Amino acid sequence: MGIYELHKQQTIEIFAMNILITGGAGYIGSHTCLELLNAGFNVVVLDNFSNSKMESLKRVEMLTGRSVKFKLGDVRDKDCLRALFQQYEINAVIHFAGYKAVGESVKSPLSYYDNNVSGSIVLAEVMAEFGIKRIVFSSSATVYAAPGNTQIREDYPLGPINPYGRSKLMVENIYRDLSLSDPEWKITILRYFNPVGAHESGMIGEDPNGIPNNLMPYISQVAVGRLTELSVFGSDYPTPDGTGVRDYIHVVDLALGHLAALRALDAHSGLMTINLGTGKGCSVLELIRTFESVSGQTIPYHITQRRPGDVATCYADPNLAQVELGWQAQLDVAAMCRDTWNWQSKNPHGYQA
Repeated sequence: MGIYELHKQQTIEIFAMNILITGGAGYIGSHTCLELLNAGFNVVVLDNFSNSKMESLKRVEMLTGRSVKFKLGDVRDKDCLRALFQQYEINAVIHFAGYKAVGESVKSPLSYYDNNVSGSIVLAEVMAEFGIKRIVFSSSATVYAAPGNTQIREDYPLGPINPYGRSKLMVENIYRDLSLSDPEWKITILRYFNPVGAHESGMIGEDPNGIPNNLMPYISQVAVGRLTELSVFGSDYPTPDGTGVRDYIHVVDLALGHLAALRALDAHSGLMTINLGTGKGCSVLELIRTFESVSGQTIPYHITQRRPGDVATCYADPNLAQVELGWQAQLDVAAMCRDTWNWQSKNPHGYQA
């Protein structure tokens, strides 16, 4: 078979693949839908709109010129999942559906364990019923123990300090046991750090419900006038400017990381765990200054006390992703801030008109 024939066959195979994306209307999910559609995959989205909006998928369709198959439903609803798998010939799953606010998880731990853990179990049960045993799971760097001033590798000690992180680690352990019990399962767990940014078009981006829990959307809402000022929690950390240092990763890089993980599922057996990050740290004040520089907006802020549980420094060792997935983050902090502002300035109230 010649190179052209081989490429043609691979293209046909890709176009024949239906990928279920749970939580696909959300922030990371919608960007991943876009990248998969652009790569030629067919996308089926399951979402209950608890922290997302249908408008994001409509805009994904506008940007790609391709349709998204959609089913309204909850990942904990076994009958709903069965109906979806019966309707579509699913080949693999990317599992985003889950609650994700650390503070909220402390206030409502039962809802986090129910949604994040129970939902992941139900999903795996139905996948097994239909013989679909290929999944990429969206985990988090919050599963790691409090880091020192070092890059975090995948073998770094684990020790989440809040229900959100513990729920993610529980699912990791469940899926690890599942892969050990049945060698047909191919599972990749992606632990990523701090997703920020938006699509360069400004048509899709982060649109949190209520007051943002994360730094970048808070900054952008201050810049657009929805919020008055930013609180910086702590200025006495052992970092260059005293504020916390984090590994921010552009959401488009993150979406491409999921695409790379999906393509690599058949290249290994069992379960693989991989960090997605840039490997570089950026402080709170550095992020504010960069955002001001690229947007031309002033971000009022005041220094307040540290939050319980916050650490001084947290950033990834991303080398395994490059080795196993052929993936590496490409976009820098300036691009993250530029694309965030482009999204927020065009959509001051998010997807709501």
